[in-house]
Amino acid sequence: MYTQSLSLEQEKQLAVATAEEQAKEAAFQARIDAGDYIEPKDWMPSSYRKTLVRQISQHAHSEIVGMLPEGNWISRAPTLKRKAILLAKVQDEGGHGLYLYAAAETLGTSRDQMLDALHTGKAKYSSIFNYPTVTWADVGVIGWLVDGAAIMNQVPLCRCSYGPYARAMIRVCREESFHQRQGYESLLVMMQNGTEAQKAMVQDAVNRWWWPSLMMFGPPDSDSLHSEQSMRWGIKRNSNDELRQKFVDATVDQAKVLGISLPDPELKWNEERGHWDFGPINWDEFWRVVGGDGPCNRERLATRVRAWDEGEWVREAALAHARKQHTAKEAA
Repeated sequence: MYTQSLSLEQEKQLAVATAEEQAKEAAFQARIDAGDYIEPKDWMPSSYRKTLVRQISQHAHSEIVGMLPEGNWISRAPTLKRKAILLAKVQDEGGHGLYLYAAAETLGTSRDQMLDALHTGKAKYSSIFNYPTVTWADVGVIGWLVDGAAIMNQVPLCRCSYGPYARAMIRVCREESFHQRQGYESLLVMMQNGTEAQKAMVQDAVNRWWWPSLMMFGPPDSDSLHSEQSMRWGIKRNSNDELRQKFVDATVDQAKVLGISLPDPELKWNEERGHWDFGPINWDEFWRVVGGDGPCNRERLATRVRAWDEGEWVREAALAHARKQHTAKEAA
């Protein structure tokens, strides 16, 4: 009898707790629907927090790993001008990673935890950075296509419902627009003033990077696990397929100005839809690369792990200095 009454009391407490949780979630969703920003100290559902940590940390990892393909060409840039531009760009990418790690830390996860997830393969980064930069033209095509796709993805994030992420993205997008323009200008110079061999090099790079760039927007909406909920929470503002179509529509005319062809025989204007139709994407390749079996997956991850290990003394020195400063301040 005592056990039964205790069980009933527990059920009542659970019902009250559930009702309170539902009321909080309803109020939270009402704020989202009203266009309010959610700040770090505000109440939020645990699944909202988890989704943000996953997305923002993945974004940060992508910026840091994304330094590697282009960093490969800093010492081999053809002119001092191109070297200075590329140095500035790679530095920007490092800064973007730091902004984003800082934004994710406001959600209660540490940078060490996020980096450990990356180094152990638990966390992902954009599949596009697992492809090699074979020629100098690849650097320009990354600026044009990869950063162009990134801008298309990231501009809506400036209106993300989570305030720290949205504010970080304003600066990131401004700098990414510079990256896209410098990449396009580099290709334009080669296509207008270059040799036939250089023009062929540009076309070859476009052929290799076009389809992986379309994959950057993520899987089709029908196969995307997180998109629907993320859009309901205001983390995302457009679906994967919407952004991919917008990117294709913008890029076709840019390719015409460059004088290159996009490697898709099914690319054609659809008057009825008012958009460009394009051919099927090889999603098997996408999932293979995401799963760790791309051309450079192992190389990229090994490079990041090595950099972390070799930088341990710097982190230890910085912590020791911080402790020394703190002790001096306490003693004053």
